Formats: sequence, structure tokens, C-alpha cells
Amino acid sequence: MPERDNRVVLAGVDGSPSSGHAAVWAAAVAARRGAVLKLVQAYTVPGPSVSGMAVAAVREGFRSVAETGLAEAEGTVLAQWPSLPIERSAVEGSVVGVLLRESSDAEVVALGSRGLGGFTGLLLGSTAAALAGRAPCPVVVVRGRKPDDAPPTTGPVLVGLDGSPDSNEALGYACDEATARRTGLVAVRAWTEITSGGSPRKTSPDDIAAGERRLVDEQLAPWREKFPELPVDVVVAHGRPARTLLDRSAGAQLVVVGSRGRGGFTGMLLGSTSHALLVHSACPVAVVRPGSRP
Repeated sequence: MPERDNRVVLAGVDGSPSSGHAAVWAAAVAARRGAVLKLVQAYTVPGPSVSGMAVAAVREGFRSVAETGLAEAEGTVLAQWPSLPIERSAVEGSVVGVLLRESSDAEVVALGSRGLGGFTGLLLGSTAAALAGRAPCPVVVVRGRKPDDAPPTTGPVLVGLDGSPDSNEALGYACDEATARRTGLVAVRAWTEITSGGSPRKTSPDDIAAGERRLVDEQLAPWREKFPELPVDVVVAHGRPARTLLDRSAGAQLVVVGSRGRGGFTGMLLGSTSHALLVHSACPVAVVRPGSRP
């Protein structure tokens, strides 16, 4: 096998329309980055239920199905990106375990919002949320307005900020993505009287909003210097972060958030805002953990 480019974009596939969109989305990222696209499909072989059958033959059957799914995903990608270098890998094991191992040398891992036969949101409970909270690279759940819709390709990149280390890492990733996509960045900070630390009896909403805007500007300052040509809009809104970002996701092509915000509990792998976006966003959602950005 020829030596592989060191840059890898990973897509988890399973033959579902949702994972097909994820493969195409990941291909576009790989093409922009000059990276190899690696398509991975995990499969598990039933245990006691195959008693009396040749285990090797059963295992080979499951692997064959996975290989067929990979070939179909590759064909879909090559129809749009005919010269993109692609690797395929069918791996026996749990989806989460396989993708965690495979993501060890990837720059980003993309997957669909639900798998074959899954109810809306089911995949998020078993796979995407687990990956987003533990993967060594950013995790993107590729979705549109409806579970099986293709993701939007126009609009700005949206990033949720709250001043935490997680959101700062997300901000760096969002700047990279907005620049690569040649679009603008919208930095969103949502506040309530509780999160702002102010007393509604002593501080007016306008004063709180002004203070929140100053905090956003401070967080943005070093990134504006690093990306001087990137157009950046700032939104400071009264309300819960999840609701604010969900409302604005309808006009964006990507939403970027940290894995946990400033309100996260120690030991939590994924915050409530990140999880809500993974399940309900109208566009792809990237979850960036500290230290995971390439």
C-alpha cells in the first residue's frame, strides 16, 4: 500500500442515508484540508444466538455486509470528489469503541444523526454523545432540518461562547472552519440573570448585556488578530444557550460548541447545551474538547 498522507478525516458509516450525508460532508472537509478520507464501519457478531452455525462463516457474513456498505459510501463520495484519496475499514466491535480507536490519528470524525433502524435521537444516546465526550479529536454530527435531510452548505459558522476553556477551543476550531469555508463567523453568547452573576434588582438588563459583550470581545481579541480577514458578528442574547443556538442554527452551515461549558459538573463528559444541539440542531454540530483541535 502506498504511504498515506498524515492528515485523516474519519467518517463512521452504516449504510443509512444519514451516514451517507456524513461521508459526503467529511469528504468536503478532507478535500479542503488535503487529507485522506477514511470510511469506517463497525459490526458486531451475535454470540449465543448463532449456536450450531459455523462461527467463521457468520463472522465473514457480517464483515461482507459491512464491506458492501463501505463500498456504497465510497461510490457516493467519489461521484462528487473523484480524485479524493479514500481508505475503507470494516472493523468488528462496538461502534463507540471502534470509532474511538480509529479517531486516534484523525483530525475530525463525522457521523450521521441516526443509524439504520434507529429512532430519532437514539444514535445520540449510544454513539455520538459518547464520542463527543471522549474522542481525541472534534466530533461532528452531520444533520439537516430533518433527521435524513442533507446538511446545509451555505450560511455562517456559528460558535457558542461562555468564556470557558472549552468554548475557547471551540472558537479556534470555528475560526479555522469559517476561513476554510470562506464564510463569516457568528459568535453567540447567551446570558440569564443566573449565569451573568448579576442581581436583576441592582443591574439593568442593558448593563448586563453590555458586560457580556465586553467579555465576548475580550475572548475574541486574540482570534481577531490571528484571523484578521475573517468577518465576525457578535450576538449577545438574553436566554438559555441551547435555545439561542438552536434558533440560530436554522441559518447556519455549522454550529461549534465546547464539550462542557462553565456550568458543567466535574466528570460530565458532555454538557446539556452540547447534547441538545446534537439532538435538535438544524445543521451539523461540531463538539470540540480541550486539546482536541488539530
